[in-house]
Amino acid sequence: MDHALLRERLDALVSIESPSGHTEGLERCYALMRTWGEPILGREAEIVTEGGTPHLLWRARGAGEVLLLGHVDTVWPLATIDRRPFRVEDGRAYGPGVFDMKAGLVTAFAALAECRDPSAVSVLITGDEEIGSPTSRALIESVAGASGAVLVLEPSQAGAVKTARKGGSFYSVDITGRAAHAGLEPERGVNALLELAAQVVAVSALAAPERGTTVTPTVARAGTTTNTVPAEAHLRVDVRAWELAELTRVDRAMHALSASIPGSAVRVDGTINRPPLEPASSRKLYATARRVAAESGLPEPDEVGVGGASDANFTGALGIPTLDGLGPLGDGAHAEHEWVDLTSLGERVRLVSGLIDRLTRP
Repeated sequence: MDHALLRERLDALVSIESPSGHTEGLERCYALMRTWGEPILGREAEIVTEGGTPHLLWRARGAGEVLLLGHVDTVWPLATIDRRPFRVEDGRAYGPGVFDMKAGLVTAFAALAECRDPSAVSVLITGDEEIGSPTSRALIESVAGASGAVLVLEPSQAGAVKTARKGGSFYSVDITGRAAHAGLEPERGVNALLELAAQVVAVSALAAPERGTTVTPTVARAGTTTNTVPAEAHLRVDVRAWELAELTRVDRAMHALSASIPGSAVRVDGTINRPPLEPASSRKLYATARRVAAESGLPEPDEVGVGGASDANFTGALGIPTLDGLGPLGDGAHAEHEWVDLTSLGERVRLVSGLIDRLTRP
């Protein structure tokens, strides 16, 4: 395994900025990865554009047995690379998107080069995962539906693979009141900010900590000037749960919210974005990963459930065996200190290539 090549590829990919929605950056990343993948896979990639967002796809020849799934979009705005360029210090690589999840993509292509039969593998790299996969979900589900197993190269959790993920929902609550002069005639107004406060309390009460269900008001705004009764207010809500039944319960309750102050009105938009990735979806693949690691002389990965969602939630919900968190070790996803352990890239390449061989063995 050429460790210098892994570092070189990681540098090249991180140095191309690809925030969600930046088509030029996404396409430049895809052009680079095509130079890695096409010689290995022996076939050209497709650029599948959905809703204006391009995605990169290699379909397996014949019946696909394994899908490697990842995303190249990041949360970092353009010009972040100018103040945080790719660098390596003490065996750690730094840069925007290096951990989430460009190191995982470098790992995927290196694993394909090491595996016995890449013709049985589909590869899908999307460009909108960080904003909820609005254009790629149907494509992910279609390609995964033709596969026997899905391996997701999202970052590991301190080396542990992710065998469960909470599902998530996102809501906007828009409140309408009536403006009035706050000093001269406040009684003629309908205070949307007071209604917002009531809704924050009502929404927060929907959480069920004993079941791991969180309902979190995250963004709120109201009002125009200090001496005006607010006529409008807006609230954003983030919901996470381990069980689909819990997401459904909260969804119904959110859409049943009603105004508490006479004269005000409440409108709720939003729904379930990703179903949970339940442990049953990962159980057999996780056991296989531990066997592959043991046979290869690698550390046997632990497993963990996490609150954040990924595209693994979609494939697991379809009943397709799915194992997530197969990317390298590191820390700081979505944070300024984001880094990845370069030594772990080689270890993950061996683990993923071994999994592919085990899953595609006749």
